[in-house]
Amino acid sequence: IDMHRGHLDMDVATMPTSPEDTRRVVTNGKAALDFARAQGIPVIHAIQIYRHIPGLGSEGMASPFWRAMHAVMSEQDRLVPGRRSTVREHNIEGSPGTEIIPELRGPNDYVIDNKKRLDCFYGTDLRFLLDTLGVKNVVLLGINTNTCVLNTSFTAFNFDYRVVVLSDCTASMYGDDLHVLGLQNIARCLGWVIGNEQFFDKVRA
Repeated sequence: IDMHRGHLDMDVATMPTSPEDTRRVVTNGKAALDFARAQGIPVIHAIQIYRHIPGLGSEGMASPFWRAMHAVMSEQDRLVPGRRSTVREHNIEGSPGTEIIPELRGPNDYVIDNKKRLDCFYGTDLRFLLDTLGVKNVVLLGINTNTCVLNTSFTAFNFDYRVVVLSDCTASMYGDDLHVLGLQNIARCLGWVIGNEQFFDKVRA
């Protein structure tokens, strides 16, 4: 989920995670995705890409909360204390932020690039693709734990998929407290939260 330069490349990110989280998530994410491909598990990237709307900015600014938040923020557009971030210019179509981190993308991976909100199912054909592939279990990784990963976990649960989240491959730009909250919410209400090694062992078994 949203393993793109807009979160994970400090040179172009408009909603950056911390550099430490970036290194951890990219390294562990590559290990998990390489393993999945070797096991014949389909890999699907869901990427948030917004059109630019004149007078509005990104389509994300249609959200009353995000629009109101920007109205009272300084030019720094800080969503996260200590790091510059902006909804208005985040992942505009054609911008470098929309590119999947190269080492995480495989030649036969599937890509859903019309995600507009915090839930990967909302407004996309993700469910159609999962059902076409005969998927019963979804294993989620990406950014942000407490928003897009959590929202997608809820919908996957509601559609009766088994939900697994890889804790080694998730992070939140909003901070460690909300990262932990997201994982706890999933583990206690929606599905299984495991690390990479446990995932590898379960699949091999």
